[in-house]
Amino acid sequence: MDRDLHTKRPKLRDYEPIIGKSLLEELKILADKLSGKRILNINSTYIGGGVAEILARMVPFLNELGVDAKWSVIKGDNEFFNITKKFHNALHGKREEFKEDEFEYFLEINRKNSEEMELSGDIIFVHDPQPVALIKKREQVGEKWLWRCHIDVSNPDERIWNFIKDYVEQYDAAVFSAPNFAKMLKIRMFLIYPSIDPLSNKNKELSEEQINAVLDKYGIDRKKPIILQVSRFDYLKDPVGVIKAFEIVRKSIPCQLILAGGTATDDPESDKVLEEVRQVAGKNPDIHILLLPPDSDIEINALQRAAKVIVQKSLKEGFGLTVTEALWKGKPVVASAVGGIMLQVKHKITGMLCHSIEGAAYSIRTLLTNQEFAQWLGKNGHAHVKQNFLITRHLKDYLLLFLSQYYKDELIYL
Repeated sequence: MDRDLHTKRPKLRDYEPIIGKSLLEELKILADKLSGKRILNINSTYIGGGVAEILARMVPFLNELGVDAKWSVIKGDNEFFNITKKFHNALHGKREEFKEDEFEYFLEINRKNSEEMELSGDIIFVHDPQPVALIKKREQVGEKWLWRCHIDVSNPDERIWNFIKDYVEQYDAAVFSAPNFAKMLKIRMFLIYPSIDPLSNKNKELSEEQINAVLDKYGIDRKKPIILQVSRFDYLKDPVGVIKAFEIVRKSIPCQLILAGGTATDDPESDKVLEEVRQVAGKNPDIHILLLPPDSDIEINALQRAAKVIVQKSLKEGFGLTVTEALWKGKPVVASAVGGIMLQVKHKITGMLCHSIEGAAYSIRTLLTNQEFAQWLGKNGHAHVKQNFLITRHLKDYLLLFLSQYYKDELIYL
């Protein structure tokens, strides 16, 4: 069943003060060329993670432009999502053990979904590995099938990648988030960066009263500088490593740490990670572990705006929208030099990159003790996001991607 996407949201005209009138006109021209085409997006969850967040904004904008776009998710039980979580980890390069019947179960759930879902459209746009095997239905459904990879598959477990690749190469094209993520494929490949919505509740301007209300809600005192990481509770986000870096910093600088995030319906491992994080944090009053529900965008926004330094110490990262959010708010960022983060954080220009717990601690301490440098990084980071990572640019790229399937040998004139 398609998600109801008709809640009140900003209209495209509201973005004109940010991006200018000409880009809005380009979007309309491109959308008009897709008149009559139906686009179905498919992923594994409506709630949790960057893919769901992007689709929740993208699909309504496509419809506002007159493009018939829908969004559906595949269904699966805990066994299926445990398997796909292992796929996710293995595609990031983590060693996982698989049994043959796990591959068979993965395909069986995809087959059931292909029979039960309402699959219809001129373009079927499938996101990430969980629904990749739906492509077996292409002879009955859709003119064009596109696969969007939101994760870093630059150094995968080859067994898992080869399994996924057999299905990916049945698509018309594959889309990656960074140049170094792309793999050699027999099909056409495209590069499209993810994005944030600057007018969403998570990114819009907030008053000091709104920010303070959120801090009061969670019992956080602004007298001590706040170090913040926002991300779902996932081993690859290394929340325990963030705590260890914080413990190094607080030996010389009074400060507090907030680890804020939630879980995703397609990630059964997150509860285990959360419990481990709580155990490591212990009863330290300067470490706040916040398990936030899915509708906590204002809270996340307020926490980011209250923070002195925002951290993203991922071990692997497809892109890291929380980094984009922090940069948009003009905050100094310390992030691991992995995956799509390196497209956003240019070391000592738009933020600081680190390679270890000690490196993260050093960078955090540098930013807490040099406010002028921290503010300069934040200003540069904001400009970088405005130029490259806003949803209106992302929307244009998707329109061009869809058109490229029908105008392969022609120029598209704006």
